[in-house]
Formats: sequence, structure tokens, C-alpha cells
Amino acid sequence: MKVYLGIDTSCYTTSAALLDENGHLVADERKILDVKQGGCGLQQHEMLFQHTRVLPVLLDKAFQNKDFQLASIGVSGRPRPASDSYMPAFLAGLGVARSLATVWKVPIVIESHQENHLLAGLWSCGGIQAKKFLMLHASGGTTDLLLVEKMDNGHYGLQAVGGSIDLHAGQFVDRVGVALGLQFPTGKEFEKLAATAKEKILLPISVNKTEVSLSGPATAALRKLQSGAEPADLALAVEICLAETFIKMMVNAASMYKVKDVLMVGGVASNLHIQKLCDEKLYQNDIKLYCAATKYSCDCAVGNAYAALQMAKKGCSNIIC
Repeated sequence: MKVYLGIDTSCYTTSAALLDENGHLVADERKILDVKQGGCGLQQHEMLFQHTRVLPVLLDKAFQNKDFQLASIGVSGRPRPASDSYMPAFLAGLGVARSLATVWKVPIVIESHQENHLLAGLWSCGGIQAKKFLMLHASGGTTDLLLVEKMDNGHYGLQAVGGSIDLHAGQFVDRVGVALGLQFPTGKEFEKLAATAKEKILLPISVNKTEVSLSGPATAALRKLQSGAEPADLALAVEICLAETFIKMMVNAASMYKVKDVLMVGGVASNLHIQKLCDEKLYQNDIKLYCAATKYSCDCAVGNAYAALQMAKKGCSNIIC
């Protein structure tokens, strides 16, 4: 069986994925990087060290005892699709991918982590027909609103049109989550905690057209915790605050750029309650929301595997940056 390999070494997840020629997922291996209890993150050299150790293990699992023929490789080489975008963590995956491509004599496509999220989202939700649409990438390291345009060659152009001017959505969640005693990264446990809330707490929202600020709401949330707010109620308040912030930003951008479709991706965007709130309000504004399945909204390598498959279908045989 011919397979198309995707590799992604993001800030907090090492990932490898395989698609077959029909675009069906045949392997999906991931490992969240280890963070000490009570910690709020990792330095880049720590990420790089863990990725270097974990990635070979994940590749062993993906290929072990299977009759696979590697056809092409997709890999994240940088955070965003910009020439000056750089982060050491991605060098771990990039180095392994380029070595495999050389040894196996197969083509490789080097995408950005953000394009990997875009393609994973499109693969998961079945695609978006519109030539132009918005994408909200909300995660621990990114809160970007982008205008996406499908190009004639099948690639996608991404233009930043908004986002957070200070704190990222995932940082907001994690700062409050760690203060509540949850293990970093706190997203999954945070969502479970919020589901048990009994009272509604309101947090401030700061949106200026397509730019948002999350540092003020984060400070307000921590103050409410110090004042005795119930952990579950506060977690729910953060979810509502983020959803209302995203909604205002997306509605404003949809009007400005004359689009009717929005794709949400990223770890924070995988929160089902945030998705539900956004879907309801966007529908009221005649905007259709597309969301990747939770598993493929978070950091994974499926988008890069999909990029490798699409490249092969076009008959490409060179390294594409």
C-alpha cells in the first residue's frame, strides 16, 4: 500500500500520520511533550530535545509490521507561511523528513504549522466550496484570524486579517487552568471542569474590529479566583469569554471581507462548548462555521500527510517550500 507521511513537531506535541491513496487515515501517532507539574510551558531547547527522542518512536509505531510503501512526505518547517517565520522546535521534524525523503528518494512538501492546521481542518470537515473563507487559528501559541483563498494551482493563500494583540487564547486558558491546579497544557481538563459549572460569571471582552485583547480578561479571571470564585464556574466564564470574543471578531471580518464561511482550528478551537456557542451566533449572522473533529483540530500531522497526498496527485517530484 502506498502511504503519504505527515510529520509535525509543534510546541507541545510530536506527531506522525499516514494517509493512503484514497485519503483514508491509516496511522496517527502523537505524544504530548512532558511539562513538570505546576509548570506553564517549555523552553525551545526542551521542546527540541523531546521531539528528537519521541519522533523515531512514533514513526516505528506508524510503520511497524505493515506493508507500506512511502510515496511522499509533508512536514511543518515553520510556524506561519512567511519567510521570516521561525521556531527551533520544527527543526526536529524537518530534519527527519528531509533525511527520509533523501534515503527513500521520494518528494517532500514543506508546509507551515498553520497550513498543516488548515489542511487537517479541511480534510476532517470534508472541505469548503467557497474560494475565499476565514480561518480562526486559536491555540496556545496562536490566535490568528486569516483570510484564506484557494489558488488556481490548488494551494491556499493565507492573509492575516486579525487576531490577538497580546495574550493567545491558549495562554489565557492555561494561565487560569494552572491557577486552578490543572496540569499544563490544561485544555482537556479545563473543558471537563467547565462542564460541571453551576453559576455564570461574566468576564470583560475587548474587541476592536478584527483585533482582540485577552490580557485584560485573563487578569479579571485571576482576580475572581482570588475573590473566591468556584473553579468550574470560572472555567465556564473563560470559555464564554473566548467564544464571544471570537464571534465578534469573525462577524466583523466576514462583513469587511464579504465572506460567509469560517473554519476554526487549533487546540482552543477544539473545545466543543466554544464551538457550539460560535456556531449558534454565527448562524444568526448568516455565517456557516466549519470545525475539524476535535482530534484533528488539535496539533497533529494529518494536514501535512494530506499535503503530501495532494502534491503526489499533481505529479510533483521536487522539494516545495
